[in-house]
Amino acid sequence: MKNNKSRYAILGALTWGPQSGYDIRKNIETSVGNFWSEGYGQIYPLLKELVAEALVTRAVEAQEGKPDRHVYTLTKSGLDQLRQWLQEPAEMQTGRIEILLKLFFGRQIAMTYNLEQVRHFQNSQRFLLDKYEVIERELQASHPTDPNLPYWLITLRYGKHITRALLLWAEETSIELDALTDETHRLIPAQLL
Repeated sequence: MKNNKSRYAILGALTWGPQSGYDIRKNIETSVGNFWSEGYGQIYPLLKELVAEALVTRAVEAQEGKPDRHVYTLTKSGLDQLRQWLQEPAEMQTGRIEILLKLFFGRQIAMTYNLEQVRHFQNSQRFLLDKYEVIERELQASHPTDPNLPYWLITLRYGKHITRALLLWAEETSIELDALTDETHRLIPAQLL
C-alpha cells in the first residue's frame, strides 16, 4: 500500500458520490480544507493512479460547448482500502511552523519585531476561531440529521481547541517577551566562520 495519504482524502471525498477532479478539489477545500489541503497538481496524478489500481473508475461525460467531463466513482476495492486505512493508527507528524522558527532565532532582531510577529499570529488565530464558530453553526443548521455531522463536528472542535491553545500560548509569549530586559535581549553579532 502506498504511503501517500492524499489518496485517502480523494477516496474519502468519493464516498459522497461520483465527482470530477474539479468537484473533488472543491469538496476537499470546503470540508477538510482547514486541516488537509490538496491541489490540482496532486489530485489528477493520484486519480490516474487510483484508476490504474481499480480503486476508482472514470467515465467521460460529453458536454455541449465544453470539454468532456471526467467523472470518478469509488469502487468496492477503493472503499475497502479507505476503510482499512481508517482503522490504522494515525501517524504523528512534525510540522513546519514558521512563527516558531522566527521566534527561535528572535534574539537576532529588535524585540518589537518579535512582538509584532506574535500579535499578527494572535490576530490570525482569532480570525480562525471565528471562522470555526461560523462553520459549526452552519453545519448544525444545514445538516442537523446528517449521520456524518458528529464526525464533522469532532474534526471542527479539534481545530477550535488547538486554536484556543495557540491563543493562550501567544498571550503567554507576549508577556514573556515584554518581560525581557534590554540586557537579556541585547542583539548579538552573528558568529561568522
